[in-house]
Amino acid sequence: MMYQFILLIHVFIGVFIIALVLVQQGKGATMGAAFGSGASQTVFGSRGSGSFLFRVTIGCAAIFFFTSMGLNSLTMHAYKQEKVINLPVPMTSPVSAPAQDKALSGEIPVRK
Repeated sequence: MMYQFILLIHVFIGVFIIALVLVQQGKGATMGAAFGSGASQTVFGSRGSGSFLFRVTIGCAAIFFFTSMGLNSLTMHAYKQEKVINLPVPMTSPVSAPAQDKALSGEIPVRK
């Protein structure tokens, strides 16, 4: 359940980072130029949207990094649990021959 929740957040943050990067403009382009006017101010004020969007992008990148580490940790923990091999316990059966008793006990019969 925890793996699916972290994976959902991870995918959502990844898509959000892509959207944030596509929304950001280069240093030479302003929002006023995108709307066809020669104004040098942006929609977000005279300071521009760079600082706000940059901080949000860095925050999302940090969350993306931590969710990546969490998914890796959960996956490796589950993988290590699957690697444990439980061998079946040999069934004990009544043994009638003495040679079979020695073979089961690990002794090697000696021929004379």
